[in-house]
Amino acid sequence: MTRRVWKRAELPPAALPSFRAHFEQEFSYVRNVLRRLGVPERELEDLTQQVFLQVHGQLPRFDTSRPLRPWLFAFAFNAASNHRSLARHRVELCVVAPEMADPVAPADEQLITRQELELAELALARVSLDRRAVLLLHEIEGHSIPEIAQTLDIPVNTAYSRLRLARQEYELAVRRLRAQRGES
Repeated sequence: MTRRVWKRAELPPAALPSFRAHFEQEFSYVRNVLRRLGVPERELEDLTQQVFLQVHGQLPRFDTSRPLRPWLFAFAFNAASNHRSLARHRVELCVVAPEMADPVAPADEQLITRQELELAELALARVSLDRRAVLLLHEIEGHSIPEIAQTLDIPVNTAYSRLRLARQEYELAVRRLRAQRGES
């Protein structure tokens, strides 16, 4: 199998700066979305680049009257979903959030913050992927349910239902994790 190498002259000149700008500005965003959707840390860079390869192919079809990030989220969601469906990814791994404590805060506050972040990440990992996508888009990204439904190509009522169920799954996961830790 031969690999096709694209030469700069073969690509539309107008698409190059636009894609490059999107790639540079949104790489961290897509990487964080993939992480939140359960992609293991060791595979984030590769999968993020795969997402942008797909984005590059579809960029001429992007409706510039719509926001970019929900469109990118849809690509990331599909990539994470496909990634999870591979047999080699069926084993669940414990995901621990990286330390993000404020260096100025006292040590006890840093510990509490780190523990809360870990709890949130672990609870989020227990929410089903379809529901987690809606929860992330609504609660973290701040998008409306009709926008989310359009982005994920699902009916609006399905998006509302997934959000409600995701919130329930998340709350249940938090309660169970706290109980395992001996917290109330």
